[in-house]
Amino acid sequence: MTYTQAPKINHDLHPFFPELLNFNSTQLLEESKLYQELKPKIAELLHSFEMESFAPPTAPEAYYRAVAWNVERGICFDEIVYLLKNHPILSKADIILMTETDLGMARSGNRNVAREIARHLGMNYFFAPSYLNLAKGAGAENEFEGENELGIHGNAILSRYPITQPRIIPIPNTHDKMKGREKRLGSQRVLMATIELGGKPLRVACGHVNVRSTQKQRKEEIERVVKAICEEGDLPALIGGDWNTSTYDSHSAASAIVGFWIRVAMGVDNMMTKHYPHPERFFEKDLFQMLEQNGFHYKDCNELGVTTNHYSVEDIKQFKNLREWIPNWCFRFIEWSLRNHKGQCSFKLDWFAQRKLKILHQGQVMNDRKGPSLSPKVVSDIRHKNVLASDHDAIVVDFSH
Repeated sequence: MTYTQAPKINHDLHPFFPELLNFNSTQLLEESKLYQELKPKIAELLHSFEMESFAPPTAPEAYYRAVAWNVERGICFDEIVYLLKNHPILSKADIILMTETDLGMARSGNRNVAREIARHLGMNYFFAPSYLNLAKGAGAENEFEGENELGIHGNAILSRYPITQPRIIPIPNTHDKMKGREKRLGSQRVLMATIELGGKPLRVACGHVNVRSTQKQRKEEIERVVKAICEEGDLPALIGGDWNTSTYDSHSAASAIVGFWIRVAMGVDNMMTKHYPHPERFFEKDLFQMLEQNGFHYKDCNELGVTTNHYSVEDIKQFKNLREWIPNWCFRFIEWSLRNHKGQCSFKLDWFAQRKLKILHQGQVMNDRKGPSLSPKVVSDIRHKNVLASDHDAIVVDFSH
């Protein structure tokens, strides 16, 4: 079925949140009479999506620019909008694969983040929920004023060109979302859609891999997306998003702690120069080999060796978020391990993979609106008025189709 519009998401489940929050595991929740009564409404909500068109008819161009950006819930909404409208590189995007977008969450001003960004930019959008959040969030997110109006969190695709044939790929959870303070119903969803670039269809996928996962699970999550695209046919395709390729087995605190000491034994300098910026070389190589085995390329559409997410022992927000699942005593060892690196380390978490696209490089093609094409690039330290817009850098790729 072809869609160009889908209604805005809403629900009337709020009165049941306090009772649902009493359950400390998904199994106990799903066995409850209350959940069984609410299950049809919850399922309907988590299988819904929004689509709306704000873009005027747009002519084909000599090349196209895709941006993938984890916008950290849309918490710094004004900065994100300003940068997407005014940044010399980001403002020229034709397609934005946007992970971590809220709808009706107190931490992001109870906005419909994807819709409002699309409206400000004059772009079309497709949003689908991954989670119904029963609480305000994790760590520092609990400190925001107000309460959630809808409590929805998901991912989105924005485009200057028509978006058609939406599809949602559910991703199984890798840990129990009802354990801990940030209790949620649902699981990650990968968004797939066709974007008509001057009459030439491009299949795109936007996904956020589970952060609490093993290397094998991360590979399997991206493999689901690859298989879904391959089963549909052989259209040119672009996959992008936050793949959480941290190199760690992060499915539990214990496995992450063991992994930390293994990496200390391997040498902190060695990890920070050869592995964290290059997860594809060793720790996450199965994921990237799987891509190539299925006809998807990553080496030509990413700025290899350039990190996209940055940790600092002095960042109170990061400390509060990690403290949700990492014991307090671990942090002094993290600080010790980074003593020769100003208390900082960085990871390459965000990626593109492509099939049947011509990836462009610096100055290879000119365009009146965008100027000269760029080589694949990480756009780092994205700020407006000295406010960092997100905890992730954006990644950019220019291509012809």
